[in-house]
Amino acid sequence: MANQRPIYGFHAVNARLWQNPKSIVELYIQEGKSDARTREVLEKAANENIRVYFADADRLNAISKGARHQGVVGFIDASKNHVHLEDVLENLSEPPLLLILDGITDPHNLGACLRTADAMGVHAVIAPKDKSAGLNATVSKVACGAAETVPYITVTNLARTLRELKEYDIWIIGTDMSGESDLYHCNLPDSAAWVMGNEGDGIRRLTREHCDMLVSIPMFGTVESMNVSVSAGMVLSETRRQRVLKNEKV
Repeated sequence: MANQRPIYGFHAVNARLWQNPKSIVELYIQEGKSDARTREVLEKAANENIRVYFADADRLNAISKGARHQGVVGFIDASKNHVHLEDVLENLSEPPLLLILDGITDPHNLGACLRTADAMGVHAVIAPKDKSAGLNATVSKVACGAAETVPYITVTNLARTLRELKEYDIWIIGTDMSGESDLYHCNLPDSAAWVMGNEGDGIRRLTREHCDMLVSIPMFGTVESMNVSVSAGMVLSETRRQRVLKNEKV
């Protein structure tokens, strides 16, 4: 099946088993493994009627292309992972917090961003279909389960999506070293969508033109830039911090 892709490692497999078990086509478990985590996976798979095969380490290494699989590999139907942005926005109990990745092509960076997004309670991660890393086994592994919990929405036209977000009264905030305000002196809006560009080129021109604000991250050392997942963690953490303070004053 063209839509099948592998996932591996206990974090990714367990997250998928509990969050979206119907998307799992089959699992491969390393022969001879009987530790508690393996038994938990086998029990959950049995309860969900998921096919399980036992294979030697060489077979698992081949499936995962040499990545550290921890003795468990699965194949999922990626077509059952599709989420619409409207479904996310219309079912929230708090102001939206979104992360937009503009031109992030490294799957390791995408996985780290998803993990950060999950930790900061981001409601969805949005990226253009073109010139962006797609969900794959590497992303799932780096994300440590977040690829199965945080909606990852790819769109054909990012500029149009940004306009649609504004119709929901969501502020589009771009990160840029030339921003008119810095992160620590910016009163952030209740509903926010942070836009992160790649380390080399930053946010694309058309995307920048749709931003309501451009905010810089203060740098106090000698390096001129940070990994995108680190930058995302900083702006999302500050957003959450300000929300907590506002709620405490209510």
